[in-house]
Amino acid sequence: MWKEENNRLTRTFTFRDFSEAFAFITRVAMLAEKMNHHPTWSNTWNTVRIELSTHDAGNTITNLDRQLASAIDTLV
Repeated sequence: MWKEENNRLTRTFTFRDFSEAFAFITRVAMLAEKMNHHPTWSNTWNTVRIELSTHDAGNTITNLDRQLASAIDTLV
């Protein structure tokens, strides 16, 4: 589930291994590029943490963030 924290939507995803986590990152990158809305994320072995906010709107959550979060959810 996505959480609202510090004006960001955040979610942590856990996979079986690094390869699965990296494949997920690649799929998210393709979505983000299509939407021209790029997340902040980190990856450590099988864990990917994503933060979404809209920089142009003053680093707050917008509909664009919610749309990207929903699209990311379809990948899991």
